[in-house]
Amino acid sequence: MLALNDDLSGLARAIVRGEEPSPQIAASYRHYSAAVAIEVYRNNYRGNVHDTLAGAYPVIGQLVGQDFFRRITRQFIAQHAPRSGNLHHYGAEMADFVATFEPAQELVYLPDVAELEWVCHRAYFADDAATLDIARLAEIVPGQYADLILHTHPSCHLVCSGYPVASIWHAHQPGANSDFHIDLDSGSSNALVSRKDDVVMVTELSAADTDWLQGIQDGSTLGEATAATLERHSDFDLQAALLNLVAQGVLNDFTLRAMP
Repeated sequence: MLALNDDLSGLARAIVRGEEPSPQIAASYRHYSAAVAIEVYRNNYRGNVHDTLAGAYPVIGQLVGQDFFRRITRQFIAQHAPRSGNLHHYGAEMADFVATFEPAQELVYLPDVAELEWVCHRAYFADDAATLDIARLAEIVPGQYADLILHTHPSCHLVCSGYPVASIWHAHQPGANSDFHIDLDSGSSNALVSRKDDVVMVTELSAADTDWLQGIQDGSTLGEATAATLERHSDFDLQAALLNLVAQGVLNDFTLRAMP
């Protein structure tokens, strides 16, 4: 059994890392050389992993074109082999990779778009969770509102960028208007990624709503997050923020802070 494991490990290294196959593997191919056989496996491996990345980063593929995207994935695959049999986990390092990929240096927004796409990918495969029980929330007496700890859906993530990444993402979705103009100098973008009814949504949030939601995700109580946000954004509208997040299914549960 150990010998079989060694053989399979050697075959995997030959396919993924380009190492020389063991003599036993090489001798098992009678009709053509081991090098030819390994290259067939290697091409299949690269093709499958490329397709995985293309599925996780469709907007990147549209932005740079399929030929250039293949250059990106070829180099990425060479540097980042899958570490799990579940390829849904593969590709997390793409944002950092494209930030240092020399041929893409002029596309300064690309790493942030990649980060947003990976977050969307994670959101799609995130665990299911119940929606917020409004009736149970209504039982909380007003005097305890400040001590509420709100919990967000597992799919919920924030992506903050110096570029309009939310607009870029929306412009490259199926059915989007092809006649669009995006000003890369239009300022920062705060994108909220969430999932409702198996549909991943990207919503742009104001700076105030972003700060408040970040506080909630960091574990602050409703009172603490609201007070901190109002110190920085005097126009923050708590009721509007709550209604918006409940409608999107972002808030899914709550607890009360334990009193000392």
